[in-house]
Amino acid sequence: MDKVVRKLRPSDYWSIGEHESWFADMASQGLHLKKMGIHFAHFVKDEQKKMKYRIEVSMKKRMRPEQIEMYAESGWDYVTGYQFFHVFSSPVERNAPEIHTDPAEQSYTLEALDKKLAFNAGMVVVALLIMIAMVSAVWFLDGTPIRTLVEGIAIQQTILSIFIGYQAYTSLRAALSIRALRNDLIEGKPIDHHAPWKKHQRLHSTITFLFTLLLGLTAIMPFVQLLNHKTITLPGESTDLPIVRLADIEQNPALVREKYFIDDIDWANRYTSKWSPFAPVQYDTDESGVVPGEVWKGLSGEYSPSISTNYYQLTIPAMADNLVFDLIDWYRHENPVEEYVETKHPDFDLLIVRENEYMKEVFASRGREVIFVRYNGYANVDLVLNSIVEKLEHTSHK
Repeated sequence: MDKVVRKLRPSDYWSIGEHESWFADMASQGLHLKKMGIHFAHFVKDEQKKMKYRIEVSMKKRMRPEQIEMYAESGWDYVTGYQFFHVFSSPVERNAPEIHTDPAEQSYTLEALDKKLAFNAGMVVVALLIMIAMVSAVWFLDGTPIRTLVEGIAIQQTILSIFIGYQAYTSLRAALSIRALRNDLIEGKPIDHHAPWKKHQRLHSTITFLFTLLLGLTAIMPFVQLLNHKTITLPGESTDLPIVRLADIEQNPALVREKYFIDDIDWANRYTSKWSPFAPVQYDTDESGVVPGEVWKGLSGEYSPSISTNYYQLTIPAMADNLVFDLIDWYRHENPVEEYVETKHPDFDLLIVRENEYMKEVFASRGREVIFVRYNGYANVDLVLNSIVEKLEHTSHK
């Protein structure tokens, strides 16, 4: 049984001269073309031989048998076809005449391909523009691009856009290259059957490897996010999580939980852990309570304080302050920006606080950590700040 060797194609599919030259060089090494795939060529290992290869363009998937027979009578054997291209070979010693002796006449064989590639390029560019508009809306419509990046919301779509962008670039190159080749043929310049291919092979191999890696990571990332995404009921006792607990702020032994169960999860007292490449550690929590016998001042209803925490441990510390500002934009809704006051604090790189009698919001960063705490209740904001410092100190020593 003949040994089959697979090799990555040295250039793009439309590079006719480079492929002809490559096939001939492989044959001189004892590797004779058998089949072409999208990215790989299949060779049969045999004796070294000097061969000539020529590529014919046809919009049909299969060449007509009579055309193959006509070329065979001229000394050219049909080898294989791929996309719009069909490969013929002939041993050098056979001294077969060229399939095309008139470049201007050969240019007509590229006319239909020229039109098709131009149409394809236009369609891919339109698809790219639509994709860019959609991804841009995800990134910038709400004005919080760092939050979007950190939470991993649009990473896959962005990578897909890069891939479509490269496809558009490739389609444009294909259309322009075939157009340029056709114009050269019209001017009487024949195809260079010995075009150098080694330089393009290195570039093509690098690009193929990078995009294969990129698409592989894109395919894996949703599974990693899914495996690291979980929501469970928040334990009643204190935990090692970098979150602020309601009991630590209220400091009232009469405080009891206000529960809301769905599918065995208390959604009024729960935490969710998440992962993304730019924030591999993320938590967001909600905790609700009630103090029997106490009521809101001047309001109807039992006193029911609550607290929520969003915590991020970033891969890139330089993103921390920008994430703080994005979180403010995301959570402030219709609140005036003037209510968010930046405050100096020895334990934070950046601290911004918004408070009134019933609610305290704290946005803070330190190193690669960012935390946002929203507390509804009557406790002083200093209790919230002290608890945040304590939690961050604990995580930094783990």
